[in-house]
Amino acid sequence: MASAKTPLYTALAANLGIALIKFVAASITGSSAMASEGIHSLVDTLNEVLLLLGLNRSQRPPDEKRPFGYGREQYFWSYVVALLIFGVGGGVSLYEGVTHLQHPELPEDPFWNYVVLSIAFILDGYSLITAWRAFNAKRGQQSVWAAIKDSKDAATFTVLLEDVSDVLGLIIAFLGVFLSQALANPYLDGIASLLIGLLLVGVAAVLARESKSLLMGEGVDPETTRQLMALTEADPTVLKAVRIATIYLGPQEITMVQGVAFQSELTTEVINQAIVRIHESIYKAFPDIKHAYIQPVTMTQEEEATQ
Repeated sequence: MASAKTPLYTALAANLGIALIKFVAASITGSSAMASEGIHSLVDTLNEVLLLLGLNRSQRPPDEKRPFGYGREQYFWSYVVALLIFGVGGGVSLYEGVTHLQHPELPEDPFWNYVVLSIAFILDGYSLITAWRAFNAKRGQQSVWAAIKDSKDAATFTVLLEDVSDVLGLIIAFLGVFLSQALANPYLDGIASLLIGLLLVGVAAVLARESKSLLMGEGVDPETTRQLMALTEADPTVLKAVRIATIYLGPQEITMVQGVAFQSELTTEVINQAIVRIHESIYKAFPDIKHAYIQPVTMTQEEEATQ
């Protein structure tokens, strides 16, 4: 868990410092894009706090109220983060852009904008490298997009996408300030703010989609399901693993329910012993499965015919 928190702490420290210097620069220069970037970093700072809150709360042990634990707290707070990026980050940046287009003014002293953007780019770049390493260590041979879609660690891919949007937002802000000065066109600064807003809305939409899917409940992949059924059917008392259902309660916490058809002549005691053996083999092969339940079932005539 300490390694999972490292990119969060890195991003939190970077975004807090960057937000302060961006707002100072925006107040000096009057840049709309810089103000939008300050809001962006401030929202990101709050997001890291919420993600850390979700991680900490998800580690609470099971109790009478939550017998399966609090693992899905992480998914809830990740969804809240997506809403904040959409509503506050994206919404305010779009508002800033529209306001600047209605009342266009050239930034007064772009030098400070460039200083702040350079510092922010270094800090955000370091945060992005840290988040990328944490994400890359888990994605294996998958593509980035496939890894994000399949990941059960909402905090890791949320920080990664935030940091990517931070770096892209800084590039857009730099272009907005530079081009508005070089071309003496104040509208370009407002357009840059709009583009930053659209970027945040797009990132928020991806995060909301993935967090919602995790919050509603995702199961293991088909290959893992086949392996679980094969482990079950390897026991000599088992005729067939009839059905299996799994759900992630957290990034490393899976609950499994399985219907198993045992040989008809077995006694209850023998079946109970077999269930214990199957549980032990599953827990050993898949340590992320924290709760496994096997229900003896009767095979249908169609299923018996296929044996």
